[in-house]
Amino acid sequence: MLKHEYHSPLGTMTMLADDAALHGLWFNDQKYFGADYALDEIAVGENSIIKRTTAWLDQYFAKQDPDPHAIPLALETTPYRQRILSGLQEVPAGSTITYQELGQKAAPNQNISKGTARAVGGAVAHNPILILVPCHRVIGSDGRLTGYAGGTARKLALLQLEGVDCKEQHQPRRDGDCKQKRHIDCKPKHESAGKGAIQTKSMNQ
Repeated sequence: MLKHEYHSPLGTMTMLADDAALHGLWFNDQKYFGADYALDEIAVGENSIIKRTTAWLDQYFAKQDPDPHAIPLALETTPYRQRILSGLQEVPAGSTITYQELGQKAAPNQNISKGTARAVGGAVAHNPILILVPCHRVIGSDGRLTGYAGGTARKLALLQLEGVDCKEQHQPRRDGDCKQKRHIDCKPKHESAGKGAIQTKSMNQ
């Protein structure tokens, strides 16, 4: 296993890979950086997967739309979170999906309760491979931009890079409020990926 830094337009990232697959890709200042890996004990270097991932990211940030399945991934997490992250891999650039839609993809015969929504949010938040597993494409059911481990500013930048129309909205001030409330609404370039457009599939090995 080797680690390597990638200097993206949105900040330095760290990738983690062995000779078979990519295990991690994080922004260095994000929440849940490194997942459960002891990154301090892993050597710095490059292998074929790291070189391929570097080339893929170069193409992605250059808006060249690289194949999201070109890099083999090893997502080491619980079976439920694997189903959530697997569904995310099928959400194409320029599209978005809501937490509810993503939960329904992972468990189509189960009602989406508040507990399930939290479980979906936890899986998305702890995604160990950013961008290639596009958790930045998950938005609120009302179209609003929601949290992102790498920060909402990066989430907005990634969506706009992919052609999603995100605009800041101002909510009228209520009596007693000190200032106007603001939020960001996003409209996908394509129809929402949750509307029957994807099927959950097994994780890459």
